[in-house]
Amino acid sequence: MSDGAIYYACCDGHYVLKFVGDVRLTLCSTIERHLEAVLQREDVTDTLVDLTETENIDSTSLGLIAKLAIKATEKGMPQPTLVSTQEDITRILLSMGFDRVFVLLQELPANRCDLKQVPLVQESEEEVRLRILDAHRVLIGLNESNREAFKDLVATLESCR
Repeated sequence: MSDGAIYYACCDGHYVLKFVGDVRLTLCSTIERHLEAVLQREDVTDTLVDLTETENIDSTSLGLIAKLAIKATEKGMPQPTLVSTQEDITRILLSMGFDRVFVLLQELPANRCDLKQVPLVQESEEEVRLRILDAHRVLIGLNESNREAFKDLVATLESCR
């Protein structure tokens, strides 16, 4: 059994908290302070808690995770998602009512049948041209090879104004 560790990431408002190994009350101060700071951020729009690499988790840590869900909901955020692939941990989560405050998943979406399609957005030809132009300008900025590959396309799109 490995010592517990907590990892996090926040990208474009999506906050992910990952618990790894043996997560015990020795981490409760770390968890609580971190979650308080996260919940004060204005740029966090939704949360996901990943327990896929959690070997054990105690009730103190579970209570703090539940607190995250409740506080996020109070803040007007969507119901957080919690992913657990460990059958015994999932059983504990269900028995403790985590399905009331989280969207519980037993695995991360891995294929198309697990995913929901993003609704198609219709735009004018001019709006689409500008998006294509912008995307290729970004690619050109990445490296010289892209600059060579896309310079003619960008020039053509720029001349279509």
